[in-house]
Amino acid sequence: MFAPGQEPQLSKEEIKAGEIEACQTIKMTALGGFLLYLSPFAVDFVRKFL
Repeated sequence: MFAPGQEPQLSKEEIKAGEIEACQTIKMTALGGFLLYLSPFAVDFVRKFL
């Protein structure tokens, strides 16, 4: 079970799907961080606008 070389081999489709999922996760994390960075500025803008 834990011996090296005993891992199941992934198909090219599974590898490509994993790469797409990882890329999407990175993009969503970066977008979330950027939006959290901008949120205090948005709150201040709304307070001044109202």
